[in-house]
Amino acid sequence: MATSRHLALELAGTIRHDGNGGVADDLAEAGGLAEWLIVVRELLTAEGYAGARADDGDREQVLAVRAALRALLARAVSPAPPSRADAGRLLPADEAVARLNAAAAGCPVVPRLDWPRDGAPAVRLRPVGAGGSGLAAALARAAMAFLSGPDVARLRACTAPRCVRYFLKEHGRQEFCKASCSNRARAARHYQRHHGAPVEG
Repeated sequence: MATSRHLALELAGTIRHDGNGGVADDLAEAGGLAEWLIVVRELLTAEGYAGARADDGDREQVLAVRAALRALLARAVSPAPPSRADAGRLLPADEAVARLNAAAAGCPVVPRLDWPRDGAPAVRLRPVGAGGSGLAAALARAAMAFLSGPDVARLRACTAPRCVRYFLKEHGRQEFCKASCSNRARAARHYQRHHGAPVEG
């Protein structure tokens, strides 16, 4: 089954397992945001925010939106445990909601219909007036759309050792975000059965 990409989950996924037992932050460095914007260009365009570029002040605002989003993803998967990356440092839910609302309102937009002669009609959001970060606002609105949309019911936190991702459950028995996590979890259970000690996550 093909999985549709969500800008909100792509943003949450910029915190990930680093392959060495730790957690990597793809947005930790200033250049990381610019690189990530290239990866999600199509999704930003679909959200009506074409041509996104990272200004100096954008990164901190994007990180604030991401922290709020991950707190609300943890709330959405409750009572299941949140991602291990979030377990000890989640924002309170009311603060996370307020942060998303403020970011979304930071750059007001209006819908505009575009209908080229040789293409399909599409609604694009256009910024109105001056304000905060258009990028942070677009990401906050994408987070709100995801959290209030139907796919949030399928949201899960991957429980494989060392994984810190949130994912959408595609079938009834799915427990992990990808096959490599399933394999790692199976290997950890095997190790625990034969050695009696849990594998560190």
